[in-house]
Amino acid sequence: MSVHVKTNDTVIILSGKDKGKKGKVLAVSPKENKIIVEGCNMIKKHVKPRKMGDKGGIVDAESAMYACKAMLVCPKCGKPTRVAHKILADGTKERLCKKCGETF
Repeated sequence: MSVHVKTNDTVIILSGKDKGKKGKVLAVSPKENKIIVEGCNMIKKHVKPRKMGDKGGIVDAESAMYACKAMLVCPKCGKPTRVAHKILADGTKERLCKKCGETF
């Protein structure tokens, strides 16, 4: 399965409790069609101390969310956009912004 976003892309959240938030993609899981976005979909995680001297407790962490709930933000025009693909003469694929037509 293919996901329309890559690691380090900037996305905007389309639905859910974090609707409208912008964030950087930290991780992509194409098999599950999920992504982890910085500062979005926060959960409380109970952490156990692993070594002597480590502190346990409740930690805030980002949780995975479906990739279809996020839309890519074009780095050139700054607008949320769908991704178009263009195949170059040498056979490589390039991602294009549907709004401004720039490659990224």
